[in-house]
Amino acid sequence: MNREDKAEAIKEIVSRLDEAGSVFAFDYRGISVAEGADLRVKLQEAEATFRVVKNRLAKRALADIDAPGLDELLSGPTAIAFVNGDPVVAAKVLATFARDHGVPTYKGGLMDGDPLDIDSFSAIARLPGVDVLRGQLVGMAASPLTQLTRGLAQMIAGLAQQLGEIKDKGLVSGEEPPAEPAAENESPSAEDPTEGAAPKAEGGDETEGDTDPAAPGSETEDAAGEENQEDD
Repeated sequence: MNREDKAEAIKEIVSRLDEAGSVFAFDYRGISVAEGADLRVKLQEAEATFRVVKNRLAKRALADIDAPGLDELLSGPTAIAFVNGDPVVAAKVLATFARDHGVPTYKGGLMDGDPLDIDSFSAIARLPGVDVLRGQLVGMAASPLTQLTRGLAQMIAGLAQQLGEIKDKGLVSGEEPPAEPAAENESPSAEDPTEGAAPKAEGGDETEGDTDPAAPGSETEDAAGEENQEDD
């Protein structure tokens, strides 16, 4: 590799490190050409690239960027997975491939600028991906939301029914409800002695049983008749 090729290789490593959100370093010894090609395809689906690097050139690239602890991993055969997508998905791909084929072997890496040791890598490889978590979160949020929506709909329907009944009774028209009709054929109260009595005649100085002295058949006329008979 001439000087220009080396400079181009260093530049490419720097560019990939700058763009990647996470970096996983592996010992690729024992991996075949066919297995390497298969791994690259799987990582591309996880928005990651797999590249075998020369340690010396990689160290020169790390001199221009902040990648704590990564240069310590550059010993022996080294391949780097540059992850631009979900690091959990990429870690799952690499962990599953290593479990199925026995290679590659994880050395260490960085995730969001922080060192990622072997135990941490194994832990995130067992986590569900971001898309799966989002789906679960949506499902969890949708269930109580659906119940809340159904409950509100029932409350509104019940309120509308009650308002309709109130309107039918005329309680929302602003007018007083009509008075109830008086009961018919009410008998006079027994406590009022004057109720139902005949009206008193006007000029009520006359007493009951008074007679007119000038009326025919009065006592005065009868006495006069008796005196006339004695004179005869």
